Amino acid sequence: MSKAIRVLIVDDSPTVRTMLAKSISNAPDIVVVGEAADPYQARDLIAEQRPDVIILDIEMPRMDGLTFLKKLQTHYPVPVIMCSGMAVDSSYAALKAVEAGAVDFVAKPSSGGKEALMRLGEDLAFKIRAATVAVRVTSVKPSTPPGIKRTCQSAGIDPSRYLVAIGSSTGGTEALKELLSNVPADFPPVAIVQHMPPGFTKSFADRLNDYSDMTVTEAVDGDVLEPGRAFVARGGVQMHVERVGGRLRLKTGTEELVNRHCPAADVLFDSVSDLVGKKAVGVILTGMGADGAKGLLKLRQAGAITIGQSEESCVVYGMPKVAAEIGAVQHVTTPANVPNVAISALKKKFAASAAVR
Repeated sequence: MSKAIRVLIVDDSPTVRTMLAKSISNAPDIVVVGEAADPYQARDLIAEQRPDVIILDIEMPRMDGLTFLKKLQTHYPVPVIMCSGMAVDSSYAALKAVEAGAVDFVAKPSSGGKEALMRLGEDLAFKIRAATVAVRVTSVKPSTPPGIKRTCQSAGIDPSRYLVAIGSSTGGTEALKELLSNVPADFPPVAIVQHMPPGFTKSFADRLNDYSDMTVTEAVDGDVLEPGRAFVARGGVQMHVERVGGRLRLKTGTEELVNRHCPAADVLFDSVSDLVGKKAVGVILTGMGADGAKGLLKLRQAGAITIGQSEESCVVYGMPKVAAEIGAVQHVTTPANVPNVAISALKKKFAASAAVR
């Protein structure tokens, strides 16, 4: 039997510490070895217990979680999962924490109801397991020099004819930032599923928008998929593509779990393969598990171009690995180079019939 994953919980609220510990108490491979009310108590417990993963609150007295996270990166670089409230300021802080080295984050529990605790426990256990296999990744430079982005116009293709669908999980917030920092303004419309708790995707989309030449927003039911726009699926809601009046639109609303995720990449990919087929580009990025692998295979079988993130650039080489193993991936590259690969593949496949005139 493998050794249990040792977890330390750091949060100034005794109620939250208790709820977090209780939520993962049924996971046979995880054990909570300590609880701390602040980073100073945590420092002593770290030395004593040597945890494998730390769950860290963002807002605490004496020292905030982000400051403590940065100290941990230097003195005890253990995987950290941030625990954040869903207020706008807290969600931005959670995203900054991931940029600073945290593996992932969870939404702070708001109730102790049995169903809520069970769902939190499943999600948290999944993230804890992912954290133990996560690796530190340094940015890999794109194949083109900084500031030079291949455009659809220069490649002779009409971006309005195509759709790019992306699925990602653990490590995906930074991978998507790299990808969208390297897209041209005339890139085809992009639909994104990033595994993320409800209440965080609006802040995430706004943050991506700051880095991209595309306009990036949180998806709203009925959004029209147009070139130069990217849409992030709302946390806690499934998203797929539908055709209305000859135009492709996003449809949201259902809350069922698929592959234990909501939103799920497979839900998006399945709809894109059905409606867009060979004029789609499917991309699967870093993440734990297998969500998106079967959907990406369906896309490839429908004639779409499919791209998987390279192992060396993944925080967790899980979803892309499964997709590659089942034959779903045509091209392998870094997130920063996905736009160039997509444009080159589209040009090779369609430029003759879809030249911009």
